[in-house]
Amino acid sequence: MDSLIRVRELIKIYILGEVEVIALQGISLSIDRGEFVAIMGASGSGKSTFMNILGFLDRPTSGQYLLEGIDGENLSRDELAEIRNRKIGFVFQGFNLLARTAALENVELPLIYSGTSTSKRKEMAKKALSAVGLEGRGHHHPSQLSGGEQQRVAIARALVNQPSILLADEPTGNLDSKTSAEIMAIFQRLNQEMGITIIMITHEADIASYAKRNILFKDGRVVDDRNSALQG
Repeated sequence: MDSLIRVRELIKIYILGEVEVIALQGISLSIDRGEFVAIMGASGSGKSTFMNILGFLDRPTSGQYLLEGIDGENLSRDELAEIRNRKIGFVFQGFNLLARTAALENVELPLIYSGTSTSKRKEMAKKALSAVGLEGRGHHHPSQLSGGEQQRVAIARALVNQPSILLADEPTGNLDSKTSAEIMAIFQRLNQEMGITIIMITHEADIASYAKRNILFKDGRVVDDRNSALQG
């Protein structure tokens, strides 16, 4: 395996008025291509800050983050946006779908930003919907879909550009336990059968157990890094 992500001595400090908040305190780790990793920790542990840095949505105060050897430190906003669109797929707890837009068109959105032709967009979007088990549902609007189906559309949208990495932030947070298990089975299949690298934030141990590797954050530090219980 080769390292998709390399993080060295990552520190993030926020200044809130006269108060200095240290969100990350020297994180160093590597994630290989094809891994399925769960980032765990209580609220305030630094896991969301870490995810934002991995997604080039925030910059570290110091330290280095490389995605496929790319260091975003000196890149412009436009360059970072292009990397996000080409190399990173995002899945959020709240789905973040356009309410008045059909599922297929929601999935097409990243391709519009990358200038893909209309016919190619539709072909790729249909393939992505098929990968999450929503064949034939492309004309449905979010209000016509269950929460689990909406999250599947969101996953398809994250996949459509064939990114290097899928970042999922509490992807089952708004779902019941049965639907959560169905969504996690999709993530496992995407990882095992398609080789997609997935990094997921969760505070639930049963959800983290679907991943191959669990990394535990506490007070901005990594305090545990192991194979998940279900993986041995």
